[in-house]
Amino acid sequence: MTQTAEHGLYPGTWRIDPAHSVVGFTVRHMMVSKVRGRFERFDAVLTVPEDPLASSVRATIDPASIDTDNEQRDNHMRSADFFEVEAYPEWTFVSTGVRPSGEEFLLGGELTIKGTTQPVELSLEFNGALKDAFGMQRAGFHAEAQISRKQFGVDIEMPMEGGGVVVGDRIGIEIDAEFTLDEG
Repeated sequence: MTQTAEHGLYPGTWRIDPAHSVVGFTVRHMMVSKVRGRFERFDAVLTVPEDPLASSVRATIDPASIDTDNEQRDNHMRSADFFEVEAYPEWTFVSTGVRPSGEEFLLGGELTIKGTTQPVELSLEFNGALKDAFGMQRAGFHAEAQISRKQFGVDIEMPMEGGGVVVGDRIGIEIDAEFTLDEG
């Protein structure tokens, strides 16, 4: 990724293609399994200068768009017990830097959930770039991170009889993002 044009990641403004991207998460449930979910509404803009390691990204997520394939659980997640979407209708991620880490990269940034901003580091894989059959430049990335929900004010405690909690603190974030180069 050090030679931009060689990898097809041309300088410019790249916009996420939500139809070909996923913002997902996992969380431990009752100490024995994991619940998986995703957010249906999100946006991101990737700005790539001549040096791709100086690139930046700004992303937003609509927490009301949560989908765990269970409407009752999703409605509870939207409530004041968890995301409080009426008071906090948008989450943001603003990158602070990217650096190589072996074959992959580390993307640092500031994540804001429920009005609380914390530093987050995502492992980032560049999946490549190409021109599609319609002449659009596309680039793909995969990113993962672990965060503590409690650090972002999502601090509901639901203890279980005999020990443990219903909802774990550690949240696994997994993003598959496809961007298109803004030719405008």
